[in-house]
Amino acid sequence: MEDNNKNLLLATGLSFLVIFVWFILFPPAEQELLPEATETATVQVDGVASVPQADGTFIAAAPAQVVTPEASRENALAQTDRVEIKTGRVSGSISLLGGRIDDLHLTDYNVVQGDDSDTVTLLSPANSAAPYYTVHGWAPAGGLDASAVPGATTVWTVESGRILTETTPLTIMWDNGAGLVFRRTISVDENYMFSITQHVENNTNAAVRMQPYGIIARKGEPETLGMYLLHEGVVRAQDGELQEIKYKNMPDEPFDAAEGGNIDRVDVLESGWIGMTDKYWMTTLIPLPGQPFASVSKYTPANDTYQADMRLPVMEISGGQDAEVTTLLFAGAKEVSTIRAYQEELGIDKFVDSVDWGIFFFITKPIFALLNLIHGWIGNMGWSIIGLTLVIKAILSPLAYKSYVSMAKMKKLQPEMEELKKRTGDDKQAMQKEMMELYKKNKVNPASGCLPILLQIPIFFSLYKVLFVTIEMRHAPFIGWIQDLSMPDPSSFLNLFGLLPYAPPGPESFFAIFSIGVFPILMGVTMWMQQKLNPAPTDKTQAMIFAWMPWVFMFMLGNFASGLVIYWVANNTITFIQQYAIMRSQGVKPDVFGNIISSFRKDKDAKE
Repeated sequence: MEDNNKNLLLATGLSFLVIFVWFILFPPAEQELLPEATETATVQVDGVASVPQADGTFIAAAPAQVVTPEASRENALAQTDRVEIKTGRVSGSISLLGGRIDDLHLTDYNVVQGDDSDTVTLLSPANSAAPYYTVHGWAPAGGLDASAVPGATTVWTVESGRILTETTPLTIMWDNGAGLVFRRTISVDENYMFSITQHVENNTNAAVRMQPYGIIARKGEPETLGMYLLHEGVVRAQDGELQEIKYKNMPDEPFDAAEGGNIDRVDVLESGWIGMTDKYWMTTLIPLPGQPFASVSKYTPANDTYQADMRLPVMEISGGQDAEVTTLLFAGAKEVSTIRAYQEELGIDKFVDSVDWGIFFFITKPIFALLNLIHGWIGNMGWSIIGLTLVIKAILSPLAYKSYVSMAKMKKLQPEMEELKKRTGDDKQAMQKEMMELYKKNKVNPASGCLPILLQIPIFFSLYKVLFVTIEMRHAPFIGWIQDLSMPDPSSFLNLFGLLPYAPPGPESFFAIFSIGVFPILMGVTMWMQQKLNPAPTDKTQAMIFAWMPWVFMFMLGNFASGLVIYWVANNTITFIQQYAIMRSQGVKPDVFGNIISSFRKDKDAKE
C-alpha cells in the first residue's frame, strides 16, 4: 500500500507538471473575433485604397524599401531639430521632423546595476541601429489628398513650450497652406503617461474627412529572451479580453495588399489598448474610456517593420469649424503599482495584466501583493521573500500538521514495516495486504502528506513568475554578494566562492550548470535534511530516486533567480523545524544527523 501511495503521489505530481508544461508550450487558441464593418480612412492612389504606415506615408501594397544610412543613435538624433523631454523619471526628445516621440530614456533604471551613466533606452529614431518610436497623425478620408495632412517629412514648428516637463506641456503646429492648420499638444505626468491632443482647424469653406491614429513601430525583430514562460511582443486589451502576439508570429498573419503587410485587426472596440511589451518595459497606445477604436497588429515585410496601431473613427470637420481628439501613450517601466494606479484612476481596462502573470495568475497576483506589502514593512526584498515564506507556511500549517503527524506515525511503524517486509519476502500482494491492515490498526493515512506537497507546486511556479517578470525584483539586493534577486547566485564552488583567482564559467558555457553558489548548496542540504525525517521507501528503486533528488534539484535550480532559491531554502528550513517539532510531540525522536552519518557509511560500504 505504501508503494502504491508513493507511486500515486509521484504520478500526480508528474501529471501536474505535464499539464503545466503543456499549457505553456501549447496555450489555448484565442477565440477569433469577427470585426464589425467600419469606415477606414483611405487615400486613392491609382484607384486603390491606401492606409497610413509607420513612417507617416500612405500606401496600397508593399512599397519599395527605402534604404537610409544606418547612423549611430547620437548621429541620428542630431539630424533633426528636436524639443527636449525632461522629467523626474524620463529624458529624451521629440523630433520636429514628423513630430515623432523617438528618443526616450528611463532615468530611474540602469542597464547594468551600479552603472549610473548608462540608463535604459526605450525609444530610438528611425534611422538608428534599432528604430523604435511612436507616430501620431491623421489619415485622409473621403477623397482628401494625402498632401493635405502631416506625414513623415512634415516639419512642425513649436508654438508653445521649449521643453516638455511634468508642468510645461508642448504644442507644435503645422499649416498645410491650403486652409488646414494642425496642432499637437503633448503633456506628460510624473511617471510614464503622455497625453496627446490632436487638433485640426478647417479654415476652408468645404467639409473635410480624416481619421486620427497612433502607431508604435519597431524595425527588425527585437531581441527577446525567447522563453515560453514570458511574453514579449504585441499585447492588447479588447473589450475585457487580453491578447498576446509574439513578434515571431506576426509575419504569419494573413497578408493584406491594401495594408501592405500581414495584419491582425479587430474593429469597433469600446474599450482597450494596444502596445508592445518587453520583459520590464512597455509602450502602449490608449484611447480614452468609451472612445471606440480599431486595434491593429501589423508586420510590413517590405521594410521589416512591426507595428501596433490604434485607429479612431473618421471625423468630419465642416468648413470654418475645428475638431480635436485626445489619446494617451504609456512609455516606461511596468511597475505594478504605477500601472495599477493608471488602471484605477484613468479607467484603463486590464492594464495591470500587461504584466505576464502566467496561467496561475489567481495565485501569482496575491503572492506579489503580499510580497510587496511585506517589502513595504521590511524594506529588503530578500528578507521579504523569507517573510512571505513564513506567511505561506502559516497558512498551510493545518494541512502540514496532519501530514507531519501521519509521517511521525509512519516513522514509528518503520520497524514493524521492515519486519513485515522480511516476513512476506517477494510476495508483494501479501505485503500490501498486511501493510493496509497495519495502517488501519494504527489509524495512519499515508496519502495525507500529498496535499501540502501538491499545493507547493503552483505556489512555487507562481513565485518563480513573480521573481522573473516583475521589475520590482530587478536589481533588488539581499545581503553580501546577492545584489540582484532576479539573477542566479553569483558565487561558485568552482572557484571556492572567490578564494581562487579566476572567474567561474559564464551562463553561455555548458559548465555553468555545475557552477552553483552558496544558496543552491544550502537548498540541497536543507532538502536532504528534511528528507531524513520522512519514512524511507521500502522499494530500493524509489529509495535511490529520493536519495538523489536533493542533489538533482540543487543543480537544476542552481541557475534560477537567487530569490527563488532563497525561498526554497527558507521553505525547507521552516518545514524541517515544523516537522521535527511535531514528530517529537508524537513521541518520535529522529536522529537526523546520526542518519546522515550512517547514510555516508552505508554509501562507503556499498562502494567497497
